[in-house]
Amino acid sequence: MTQTPPVAKRVEHRREHHGDVFVDHYEWLRDKSDPAVIEYLTAENTYTEQITEHLAPLRQKIFDEIKARTKETDLSVPIRRNDWWYYTRSFEGKQYSVHCRCPITHPDDWTPPHLDENTDIPGEQVLLDENVLAEGHDYFALGAATVSVDAHTLAYSVDTRGDERYTLRFKDLRTGQLYDDEIVGIGAGATWAADNRTVYYSTVDDAWRPDTVWRHRVGAGLPAEKVYHEPDEKFWLAVGRTRSDKYVIIAAGSAVTSEIRYADATDGTAEFVPVWPRRELVEYSVEHAVVGGEDRFLILHNDGAENFTLVEAPVSDPTSTRTLIEHRDDVRLDAVDAFAGHIVVSYRSEALPRIQLWPLLEDAAQGEYGRPEDFTFESELMSAGLSGNPNWDSPKLRIGATSFVIPVRIYDVDLATGERTLLREQPVLGDYRPEDYVERRDWATAADGARVPVSIIHRVGLQYPAPTLLYGYGAYESCEDPRFSIARLSLLDRGMVFAIAHVRGGGELGRPWYEHGKMLEKKNTFTDFIAVAAHLINTDVTRPENLVALGGSAGGLLIGAVANMAPQLFAGFLAQVPFVDALTTILDPSLPLTVTEWDEWGNPLADEDVYHYMKSYTPYENVAAQDYPPILAMTSLNDTRVYYVEPAKWVAALRYTKTGAHPVLLKTEMSAGHGGISGRYERWKEAAFQYAWLLDTAKANHEGGAYEDDLLDRA
Repeated sequence: MTQTPPVAKRVEHRREHHGDVFVDHYEWLRDKSDPAVIEYLTAENTYTEQITEHLAPLRQKIFDEIKARTKETDLSVPIRRNDWWYYTRSFEGKQYSVHCRCPITHPDDWTPPHLDENTDIPGEQVLLDENVLAEGHDYFALGAATVSVDAHTLAYSVDTRGDERYTLRFKDLRTGQLYDDEIVGIGAGATWAADNRTVYYSTVDDAWRPDTVWRHRVGAGLPAEKVYHEPDEKFWLAVGRTRSDKYVIIAAGSAVTSEIRYADATDGTAEFVPVWPRRELVEYSVEHAVVGGEDRFLILHNDGAENFTLVEAPVSDPTSTRTLIEHRDDVRLDAVDAFAGHIVVSYRSEALPRIQLWPLLEDAAQGEYGRPEDFTFESELMSAGLSGNPNWDSPKLRIGATSFVIPVRIYDVDLATGERTLLREQPVLGDYRPEDYVERRDWATAADGARVPVSIIHRVGLQYPAPTLLYGYGAYESCEDPRFSIARLSLLDRGMVFAIAHVRGGGELGRPWYEHGKMLEKKNTFTDFIAVAAHLINTDVTRPENLVALGGSAGGLLIGAVANMAPQLFAGFLAQVPFVDALTTILDPSLPLTVTEWDEWGNPLADEDVYHYMKSYTPYENVAAQDYPPILAMTSLNDTRVYYVEPAKWVAALRYTKTGAHPVLLKTEMSAGHGGISGRYERWKEAAFQYAWLLDTAKANHEGGAYEDDLLDRA
């Protein structure tokens, strides 16, 4: 069988802005209703299968390893809400979760029951079996799954196309019967009002922007009521209920500005009023607390405080503020959560997420807030945060912690004594031991002198230089925090180093780290990644012929840009749902999310400087007649965030333009969305496909166990 790549026809399409003409020969691939487009994508899939056919045994090994290490029949730690313990089950051989609950044994019992997957659970009630809902569908995703405050009704939403438009349904948990109510084509979430009959949800516009909040009275047979519409195309909407069950919150936000509205959660007809009116470039979030018997809003904001400050104000007068935490250059405040007797502050310091507990004092003579206390953990690279805490008044606080080598641990903290109880550590079957692995923080120096954090993970005893996978994202202030991965062990156990470049555009080092990696400073994201790659090579961690790079979505833009700028440093690139035709997308306001993205990338329609700056780095426009290492691009036909056409055009342009004979591959999932295929076994197969390609491209050991002498032999 010949292994000849498909050749996309070239059809001239002129794009002209600010006096600049770009001839796009592959724009015709955008029309997925054209049979020729589907035929081309199918041919690309066939070619990718042919080129990677020799990796089938390795893919199967990796899949088997992931499966063998995973406890397939399992239960989550139960979370108490009112008179029930809620948890999820998974079953061997089933793709999706089963959502369950069982009754509490006593009102004062806050110790979660130890549930065994092999024994019957008294009073267990199956709320929702995703496997049943997914039957007959190639794709399935659960959006909302939320129970009314009185615990009688379940609201849930499903997407069976991958286009992130959901259908909302309601189930009476007392009878097991569905209500006749069905709401089609909405956003993922749903929020109950405290009256137990009213549900708030959002709908999206043609650009997939959540732009309208509605409320629906379950079982009333009435049409939904429009509550709030956001006319500004740069803003999206979200809706939620405070933990106190006192207020429903509608948040409107762009990338740089926010506005919060609130209303009485017990009143299904309540009017929403703003906490603070929106002001350009001011972001804030709101949490309801009761302090000293008074309803107050705890407000995190960045007005004159780049890394945010925490203030409080009476609900009766939200403009009358008092500062609780001053702004600091070295600490980024992320969130505040309020409970009946304490608040929890989530913040970021030294490039890691942390949490701090503030008691609320009953004795006014001692003040209203007690001494803050940080939660500490044993590992240098531990991520810590709140776990499921739906209850306003609970004697315990649920927290979670993990690192790159320590599986997720769930704790209950006794608020009276401070005692911390380990409820569960994510099971890893087999002989896994965290002490067999190394995780450490390093720093690379960027071209402008900035110090870029690097996380490095590998087996103990690994000899450098070694095959290395370098991952990056670098957008939207998203943080690549330490997290454990069972699948990643299949790389580490084959003698591969896993490294993360915490580049600018992310939020690891606070808001300035993000600001210096967006708009007209976006190239810092790419040069930071290149600096990390060079650092790994110069410190003998790896060599160019053994270094592969991975990124997805906006991280795929990073991969595409770096492939153009420094292909000689890498043995290969894997780009997942990559944003590689960014300028074409950002120039078209009719496309999903374009207008909301202008605060991240700039508006090239209105600003000539932004246009030329973006054109100077976007991967598609900058494909050059140079030698590229092997490239694999993966996408989904129904992705509504990064269209399949972007990697399809990029791959076609690379093949036409590049020199050298290294393969460029495109793999398209024909029934999936931005998050990829659904179902855990299918996701494991996809991970195995990616990891096999990365290992092979980095010239790593296929068999496993290669972390000492045999690597030295190949050096």
